[in-house]
Amino acid sequence: MKESKLIEMQKKIESLGRVTQLLLTEISSMKTLSYGTHETLKLMPGYEQAIEQIKEKVAEEPSGGTPSDTDGKAS
Repeated sequence: MKESKLIEMQKKIESLGRVTQLLLTEISSMKTLSYGTHETLKLMPGYEQAIEQIKEKVAEEPSGGTPSDTDGKAS
């Protein structure tokens, strides 16, 4: 392989590494934000009642699958 091709590949790999690191940082930020939002919601009045209503609603609804899950065809 030519040296120029190897250098090009190395630069692409480094670029992918930077993008991956950025995505991991963003995921961590989203995790922190969602955790904080959840903890805040838990402190709001009516949280427990809302959770109970959601549980009841889910229990009443039939379990729905996607058509590809129930049509008998292999994926």
